[in-house]
Amino acid sequence: MIVGILGGGQLARMLALAGFPLGLTFRFLDQAADACAFPLGEALVGRFDDPRLLERLAAGAAVVTYEFENISLRGVESLAPRVPLHPAPRALAVKQDRLREKQLFAELGIPTAAFAPVTSEDELRQAAKRLGFPMVLKTRSQGYDGKGQWIIGEEGALGQAWRRLPRVPLLAEQFIGFDREVSIVAVRGASGEEAYYPLAENVHRQGILLTSRSRPADPAATIAQAYAQRLLAHFDYVGVLALELFQVGGRLLANEFAPRVHNTGHWTIEGAETSQFENHLRAILGFPLGATAPVGAVAMVNCLGKLPDPRRLLGIPGVHLHLYGKAVRPRRKVGHVTIRAADEGDLEAKLREVEAVLAACEA
Repeated sequence: MIVGILGGGQLARMLALAGFPLGLTFRFLDQAADACAFPLGEALVGRFDDPRLLERLAAGAAVVTYEFENISLRGVESLAPRVPLHPAPRALAVKQDRLREKQLFAELGIPTAAFAPVTSEDELRQAAKRLGFPMVLKTRSQGYDGKGQWIIGEEGALGQAWRRLPRVPLLAEQFIGFDREVSIVAVRGASGEEAYYPLAENVHRQGILLTSRSRPADPAATIAQAYAQRLLAHFDYVGVLALELFQVGGRLLANEFAPRVHNTGHWTIEGAETSQFENHLRAILGFPLGATAPVGAVAMVNCLGKLPDPRRLLGIPGVHLHLYGKAVRPRRKVGHVTIRAADEGDLEAKLREVEAVLAACEA
């Protein structure tokens, strides 16, 4: 049984690793000839809207899915008539435009920071009057890992900021002084069956995820699940979906959703009964979903920009190392570490050890 994947990065790689025990084979389409998933299946190199390559991706496949959002919507939509495609293209269409994403949250009654579209300097100044300072500006498309985002701290900086900003549609958002960042990873099967992983508490560095910790029985999980369920129902969704939120006091404000497997769910590979990657495959193939219960206390740490010393990391009990086979460059995600422990105290101690090892390799 062949699964086609648009994208050949680490998420596609981990999907393939989860699918091999299920007897699945994989075909990847990516623009980079050195995409790290390519050694795990058939590799197609070229544009995401190349009709010939899309035809090959779909040929004989049981299903096609995608591993990230910055792909050709037109190409994805062209696949829909010829092969089962999950998640649906309309989820991708909303995700590719931050304004449409925020508007959908409002439509579904999911709270967000105040926002306004910006296409001119006048609109920028009007947004500043409404939202106040500091204010966050984001490109409406092609943004990830902190890219395409700027913070404007005062009114006097508006003119200079506008002159330096790219001439593309922008989204202005009220700056949120949050207490913590959390996310919920949900999965919905073709039959409408749903499952949710425990809430994850996340820490970012310069816009890139650094750590995620599973928080079973977190009181914020109930409302996070309710918000995620609204998205699943709206899209008649099939597959894994992640929703990132800011917690401000007792409130959760949605930041963004991802129609795919997600970095804040990497801990599930060793830390849950069924990983997010296996459950995504189960969902899009129409298989029953697996249990999402955590196995002990779990955390995940990204390896950014440097390869760690495997001997030092693997000498820590309960640590599992995942390297992606990617070329090293500053701030790039080249791997991650999962830490599993008997309880939160033990996890905290191991987490400090892992962070010390990773900090040493960055020095």
